[in-house]
Amino acid sequence: MPGRYARAVAAADKVLSRVAGGDSPGGLGATIVPFPRTGTVQITFDRAELMRILDLYGRMVAAGQWRDYAIAFDREAAHFSAYKRTAERPTARIEKRPALRARQGMWALYGEAGQVLKRGHDLAGVLSPLERKLLKLVAD
Repeated sequence: MPGRYARAVAAADKVLSRVAGGDSPGGLGATIVPFPRTGTVQITFDRAELMRILDLYGRMVAAGQWRDYAIAFDREAAHFSAYKRTAERPTARIEKRPALRARQGMWALYGEAGQVLKRGHDLAGVLSPLERKLLKLVAD
């Protein structure tokens, strides 16, 4: 078995040296071109933001309000969607849109019908309606 592996590695090295221009036929060597970058940056949640959101998610799951979640990262925004049932629309959607940082705030909380429930510059303020709902559930 080691002999077969050594022969395969030697054959691969021979092919790679030809591709790199070592002894390619016709004297033409291959040029290695780096993969083009489009310059687009994907918006994501940082670790502290995601921990805060997942902490709320865990408490809502324990209260029986949420059962599933989805995270989406786009060029313009990052989304965290929480579902009561998997097959329906999200019960709540938390969105981070840095382009709105200077205007209305980069954080937004959307309800089930897509209406904006809260906008703000900090995540804690935007999550407060959900945390209030959680306090009411525990009190009952």
